[in-house]
Order: sequence, then structure tokens, then C-alpha cells
Amino acid sequence: MTARCVMVLGTTSGAGKSWLTTALCRYYARQGLKVAAYKAQNMSNNARVVQGGEIGSAQYFQALAARAEPDVRMNPLLLKPEADTRSQVVLMGQVSESLSAMPWRGRSLKVWPQLAAALDALREENDVVVIEGAGSPAEINLHDSDVVNMRVALHASARCLLVTDIDRGGAFAHLYGTWALLPPEERALIQGFVLNRFRGDASLLAPAPQQLQTLTGVPTVAVLPMWWQHGLPEEDGVFDDRTRASGAVTKTVAVLAYPRISNLDEFQPLKNVPGVRLVWARTPADCAGADWIVLPGSKATAADLAWLRQQGLDRTVASHAAQGGAVLGVCGGLQMLGEALIDPHGIDGNAPGLGLLPLVTQFDRDKTVRHTQATFGALTGAWSALSGVSAAGYEIHHGQTAQHPAMAAAGDLAHEVLPGGLGWQNAAGQVLGVYLHGLFEDPRVLQALFGTSVPTLETVFDGLADFIQTHFEPGVLDHLIDPAP
Repeated sequence: MTARCVMVLGTTSGAGKSWLTTALCRYYARQGLKVAAYKAQNMSNNARVVQGGEIGSAQYFQALAARAEPDVRMNPLLLKPEADTRSQVVLMGQVSESLSAMPWRGRSLKVWPQLAAALDALREENDVVVIEGAGSPAEINLHDSDVVNMRVALHASARCLLVTDIDRGGAFAHLYGTWALLPPEERALIQGFVLNRFRGDASLLAPAPQQLQTLTGVPTVAVLPMWWQHGLPEEDGVFDDRTRASGAVTKTVAVLAYPRISNLDEFQPLKNVPGVRLVWARTPADCAGADWIVLPGSKATAADLAWLRQQGLDRTVASHAAQGGAVLGVCGGLQMLGEALIDPHGIDGNAPGLGLLPLVTQFDRDKTVRHTQATFGALTGAWSALSGVSAAGYEIHHGQTAQHPAMAAAGDLAHEVLPGGLGWQNAAGQVLGVYLHGLFEDPRVLQALFGTSVPTLETVFDGLADFIQTHFEPGVLDHLIDPAP
């Protein structure tokens, strides 16, 4: 195995591991090195279709930043939460019902050989593997069954960075406490501390970094300023609640943020469209003044539909559509817009739909996971700009949706606007439902709907690499992959 391994650990979830890992992938790729991304286990309902199945979205973007072809080895274990105490387990890209039914600790130890084998294979094929940890490596209640943090670091002899979010407060205590709770052989792998999301004058941090180094022997190698608009989709399952727009607001898009929302990262481009204000809506009041209401994907469609009704958002969506407002449903959102959810295999649950499209969805035991390219047919009303537009995206769903038989017999038909049941529009034209994830990541769709384009991912990745090159201490990033000890 020839690859040097650099690992990004965090003092907490949300400390900045995912974006820093992405930045490192592009930094090393720009040195002419062959780079791969890796995260042994990810818990997220943001997933992407790759060679071999599906992986977490964060690792998908990290692979693209590394200029590598994403594949299932880069995130061999993906946990997709379906409830507070239950997750669907995806191993090497494929759903495993047996692992999904196992207790967490027993499952982790059982899959470790496959996680290690995936990392070993990537090391054999690359010069550098940039590894992301999960949560904190110092969760001492979980340490014995850890398969994503220090077990990986030791297996790969990784040189580790420990990042903390200083904007939360308590950053130096987080760093020292994390280091202190690790056993000596694991502490020895930590090469540097990183302070993320710092506001103000960095000289005011003194003498804390030096005191921390005196206590631990580990230097603080970077102070990264607060940077809200780096352009990378939000990490893992965390989204940014703040509403912003570039310039004067010309269109407000409210995305319903139900508890098991999935693939929310596909809406990142809307944050970058001039004049568009993106709102994550949990109450009817959040939808006030919205031009569009979007029902996104869901990992538990029936449960999220019940939540939506509890909040009164079903009436909000119906009223918005009745007044001519545009409504878009994506995947699970499309299923909610129909008349009924039918679940003969116990996949998701039975439920009445919102009744805005004369469709019925039945959940199949097998999951559809694939890349898809399709061309819209003729659309009317609010979505007419998409007529004839080709779009590339991906599908991840158990449900299969078709015309409601009784309603179709009575002449109440939805207009099929994408082939193979991928997209439907109501007769009045304001309600559109699609199975195709990633619409707003396609420049052809953005141009049709908004008459504009947004920065490409390549631009975003290069911006991240420039940022860390500027703010890390000189020589640190190159030392992390230096073959000398």
C-alpha cells in the first residue's frame, strides 16, 4: 500500500470535517497526485448514486474534488436514518436488511473487515487518501466499537488534523479534552489543531495556542476565518437555517424541512442564484410570501407526511396551489402530492396523500438506484419554461408511481412530463412532481427557470483549496503527506 493517509477528525459533529476534507482533496489533486476520499461510516440521508450503488453526498463531492471517479469504497457503510432508533444500512452501496436489523455495536464489528478492505484497496491505487472521521473520536462510550475514527486512523497510520468550531465557544477545551481522552498511541497520530469559523483578530487568540501546545505537544496549524458562502452543499444532514439572497429578492422558494428530509444538498445551487431567497420551512408562517413551495425527498415518506399534516402544512400547500402558486415535489415529495401511498412490503407505510396529483404510489421491496437523463415534454403554467429541456440527475427510491386507476377511468389524469413515470404535472399547470434528484444542479434547468448560471463545482473546489492554502501555516499541508516520519 503506497498512499499516504491524511485524516480529518472533529471535536464535535458540525465542526467542519466534511468541507475541510473536500478542500484537502482538491489541494492534493492540484499537486498532480492521485487522490481518493474515504469515510468508513457515514450517517446521512443525503446520498448520491455512484459506481456500485450509493454513498453519502459528502464523499461524493470529496471524490469529485479529488478528481476521482466516486465509488462505493469511498463510503463503504452508509446509515440512512428512518426513525430516531432505526436506520437503513447500506453496505458497499447496497441495502442490507440483515445488518439493518442488527444492534449497532454488533453490526459495526461485523463490518469492520469490509471497511478496512475498502480503504486498503484505495491505498493501493492512489498516492493520497484523505479520510474523514465522524462526530468525535473521544466518544468514550463508543470507543470499543469505533469503526470510523481512531480504528481507521491506526489501521492507515494516518496523520490527523483535529478541527473545532470556535464560533460555538469552548474551542480550546474541546481540543484539549478530545486529545486527553485518547490513549497515547492515538494521541500520537494528531499532527495539528485547526480552529474553524473564527471571527475577528486572530492575534487575540494568544497565548492560548501556545499554552495548548505546551500541554499536548500539538501545534495549532490553522485559524480558518468564518466563511458562510463557500458554495459547497451543506455537510451531512445539517442545513443552514439562515435565509439570504444575493441582491434584491425576486423569488422566494420555501423548502419544507420535515424530520426525515433527504438529499437536501441538491438545493444548494438555489442559494447562489441572484435574487432567489431560500427558506427552510417548518411552519405555515415560514411559507408566507413564497413563490414556490418545494416538497423535497424523504427517507420516511408516510411519517413525514403525517408530520406535515400535524404542522398544518398540508393546508398551506393546498392553498398555495389553489391560488396559482407553484408547487414542486421531488421523489418523496412527488409521492406525497398523489392520492395514496400503498406499502404491501412494510417498506415505508400506508397513507393518504395530499391529493394534488391524481397518482398512486406503491412501495416495492427493491430500491431503484441509478443515474438518469431525460427530456421534459410540453409543460404548462408555472413550469412551462422547462418544456423541451433535457436534465441529468439521479434516482433513489422504493416507490413506483402511476395514474390512479379509478381517477383515470373518470378522466382525471395527470400529464406525464418525463418518460417512464419520472415526472407529472396537474391539469392546471402549477403542480409538478418528479423522481429526478439534482434538477437544480443542471445548468440547463437553472438557465430555463432563472435565466442564469451559478458557479460550477470546479470553481467551488478550487476556492476551498485556495482558502486552506492561504490560512494553514506554511508547509503543514505538504508535511502531512511527506513520506519521512
